[in-house]
This record gives sequence, C-alpha cells and structure tokens, in this order.
Amino acid sequence: MFRVGDFPLYTLTFVRGTSPADLLSRMGVDPESLALRDGMDLADDFGDDEEPVVTTGVDGSWTWAWEQGGMHGLDQRILSAVSRGTEAVALHHNEKPMYWFTYAADGEVVVDFHTLQAIEPTGQDPTRLDDHMRPLGLVPGAWAPLHGVLSLVENAFGIRLTEPAEVDDPRLSGRLGPLPE
Repeated sequence: MFRVGDFPLYTLTFVRGTSPADLLSRMGVDPESLALRDGMDLADDFGDDEEPVVTTGVDGSWTWAWEQGGMHGLDQRILSAVSRGTEAVALHHNEKPMYWFTYAADGEVVVDFHTLQAIEPTGQDPTRLDDHMRPLGLVPGAWAPLHGVLSLVENAFGIRLTEPAEVDDPRLSGRLGPLPE
C-alpha cells in the first residue's frame, strides 16, 4: 500500500501482540479523544489540529498505529513504552524522501538507521538484522535502494499493512499529546 500511494509524511509503529487500545495508550493518546472513527469522522473531529492524529488496526500478530503528520513513534521514550515486554518496529517516511527505521525490543532500541545519508545502523545490536538487510542492498556505508526499508519491514518481521476493506471502515483513533520536553 505504501509503495503506490501518495503519502508524503507518515510514521507507522508496529507492536507485536498488543491491542489497539493498549498501543494508543502507550503512545500517549489523549484518552478523551479515543474513539472508533472512519475517514470522514477523522476529518470532522481533528481537521486542523496541531498535534498529530493516529489511527490503529491489527494485521496478523502486529498491531499498527499510523500517525498522519507526526513522528511520535520515533521518540525513544515512546518506543521504550510501546516495546516493553514485546517488540516494536517504527517506520517514518517524509518528502525529502527519507525513511527512518527503528527496531526496539523490551524497551531498548536494537537497530536504528535512516536513509537521508548512507546507512549507518546504531542501537544495542546494530548488526542483528544484517541477514535480512544485506540481500535488500541495505549495507552499512551504502545508500538505501528504493523500497529497501519497506522490504526489510515485510521480510524480517512478516509485517503487512493492508488497506481497509472500505473507505468508511472504522478504526480506533485519537489525538496524540505533545511529546514531553
């Protein structure tokens, strides 16, 4: 879906084995804004909000949160909270174009890199995903190939994000609070 669509700025956070409500709570969604909404309700309820809006769903064993216009999922404190007791993958894309990938497990960042320059993985175990990265051309010191990071998310973790069945498919959503200073 994200290879063919026109999504200039998004952050996706995937967490294994948690519920949509739990994921949104761990991300710091304003509990008073939490509700099931379709696309029209999102526009009506949050039109020009300054803080990002997030929707969620489940695909297989992964629960996902899709931030439209935000980057909360890349914040180390958010990643620590959402990956505590499980694992999480955060994927950010912007118009530069750039991808930012982070894999966290049990509250710690394991692998982290972005594609604004040649790939230089960091984290507690920056080589952990090498067996998945190298066949995709994601090699330290080299520039990332088109869709290489998306393929890493799919191949290394079995993550698939599917389009909703219908335009008015309701999803649990809410407004993210400001990140703590």
